[in-house]
Parts: sequence; structure tokens; C-alpha cells
Amino acid sequence: MKRVINSLSVNLYGHPEKQAIVFVHGFPYDHTMWMNQINALKEDYFCVAYDIRGLGESYVGDGQYTMEAYVMDLFSVIEGLNLKKPIVCGLSMGGYITLRALEISQDVFSAAILCDTRAEADGDKGKLGRAQKINQINVEGLRAFVESFVPTCFAEKSKEDLKELYNEIINRSSGNDPIGVKGALFAMLSRTSTKRFLKDISIPTLILVGEKDGLTPPNVMKKMAEKIKGAKFKVVPKAGHMSPIENPSFVNEAIKGFLKKKVK
Repeated sequence: MKRVINSLSVNLYGHPEKQAIVFVHGFPYDHTMWMNQINALKEDYFCVAYDIRGLGESYVGDGQYTMEAYVMDLFSVIEGLNLKKPIVCGLSMGGYITLRALEISQDVFSAAILCDTRAEADGDKGKLGRAQKINQINVEGLRAFVESFVPTCFAEKSKEDLKELYNEIINRSSGNDPIGVKGALFAMLSRTSTKRFLKDISIPTLILVGEKDGLTPPNVMKKMAEKIKGAKFKVVPKAGHMSPIENPSFVNEAIKGFLKKKVK
């Protein structure tokens, strides 16, 4: 079932009376990146997967986005569906949104799952890199950007083993509105750090990272996990930055095991 909440395209799976999980996708993707997890969990959980503003089927507008606006969008979905203490699961940019949402009001959530992400804000090098990507979209077009960026998100072997799906993801990402994609880049380069807040996270937290993730490597995410009291840390074999897609069976079992032990 699909709903529109605060101009966001929100997809619902499972029974609304069950414990809710809100999935927040990465950049420059859409909610479909979570379908393996949704299919594995929808019998036991109410799965909510929305397209972040400017991406997928959600409203684009003028592209003047901030991380704060993204976080308010997440809260608007939770409020619009009247979700009680949902679990939040975010990857990469979705992890940035998740961490900032926890910093604002972690009491809203019962648990958090952070996949292939980081708490630090962009340094000067990172900001310049995102600015270059915005310029690339302006000069060469969105397809050229997607074809240069998406390969950095996947392990080399995944590109061959999941060739059909990998090409489909490139095509879907290329179908986004360039204004929305550039808006996401602006939001990420201007975000604040949530590193100092990590020690204050008190809800059950699972940290997942692909063993071959070159964007947020395992050593980086392990340090993040060590700052969160009681956090569970797992490295996903044979996966790069898109671990839920590259090794879904491992990720699904890790999430199921975590939820069974940590979340009532």
C-alpha cells in the first residue's frame, strides 16, 4: 500500500498493528533498495519505506534541502502513520538522517539499525568532493554522475554477481530529478556532526558494514560502534557500501537476531 504524507511517497508492508520498522534509504537511491529486508520482515513487522524528498517518487520542489528538513520529514512520516516507538533503519545518507533524528529525540524510537554510514560531518575535502559532484551533474548530466558514483558503492564482485540488479539500480538512480539529487548533495555537505552524541545513545543499536565498503570502511564504523553503549557490530561478508543489497541473507539474519534479542 502507498500513501502520500507531507508530499513524501510512503510505502507500507505488513500489518499496522505490529512493531513498525521505518527504512531510510541511501543516496541517490529510493525505497526499493530495502525490498530484500522488507520481504524478509513484513510477516512479523510493519515495514515503512519512504522515498526521501527529491528522490524516487517523492516531491522535488526547488531542491533547497537541509539535513534538518530530511529529519523533519522522517518525523512527519512517523506522526502521519501514528507509529508508536518504531525501529529506525538507515543506510549511508539514511544513516545521517537517523543519527540526527536520534540526537533530536531518541525517545521516539525503540531501536536503531545503522548501515554503512558515519557520524562525522564532511571535512573540507568531502565538501569539495560533493561540490564537484554537483558541478558534474550541471555540466555532464545526471546519468554521467550516476555511472561514476554508483560503482563506488558496490564491491567489485557484486557488480558481476548481481549484474542485472546493479544495472537496474543505475537506471533507477538515473531516473531521479537532477534537482533532487543536487539538493541531497547540498544537504549532506552542510550537515552537522553527530559524533559527540554517540555516547548518549541509550536505545538498542545494531551497526552493519560491508567488509569491502570503501566509503565507510569497517574500521571507521567499528569506532562509531564502540562509542555507542551496548551497540552490536557486524561486518557483512562479500559486500561493499550497499550491504543490504549485496548480501541480503546475512543482513536479514543479523537484523532478525538483533530484533529478537533487543526489541520487545
